Amino acid sequence: MKQLHHTEIENKQQQFPITIVCDAIRTPENIGMCFRISESFGVEKIYLHESSPSKENRIVQKTARNTIQQVPHETYTDFEQLISDLKTAGNAIVGIEITDKSIAIQEFDFTRHQKMVLLLGSERNGIQNINLIDTAVAIPMFGKNSSMNVIHSLAIALYEVTNQLKNI
Repeated sequence: MKQLHHTEIENKQQQFPITIVCDAIRTPENIGMCFRISESFGVEKIYLHESSPSKENRIVQKTARNTIQQVPHETYTDFEQLISDLKTAGNAIVGIEITDKSIAIQEFDFTRHQKMVLLLGSERNGIQNINLIDTAVAIPMFGKNSSMNVIHSLAIALYEVTNQLKNI
């Protein structure tokens, strides 16, 4: 067995009908990792709230590496308007959030949707208006802690979504 260097790996370069909306994510590392993970999983676009650290932030750039240039992105001001516009464009709004109605992520059929938004809440408060989402999915956890870092949740969610969508 030989460990491969990244220059020896050829990825499939597949894009999926997935948009990420970051609902006022506050830490630069999380914004940078959002770009990096989104690029790895073939996400179409990222929306960042105007109060989030900008892509010019040194820590965002360091964490994202060169993926800021590879993933289309926009900044938004009005969360409710953005979600409304994305719904009108035919996106299912899927919140990654622990609610009393959340479905375990592996039990949700992502293949039923032509286009979707994965909505990430802020580190401190979660999704600001859960009444705007179509479905809430949660990642089953088995320890004492009831939540995990927002970007770890995104990575797990993107793995599950792309695993379901990759052969369609």
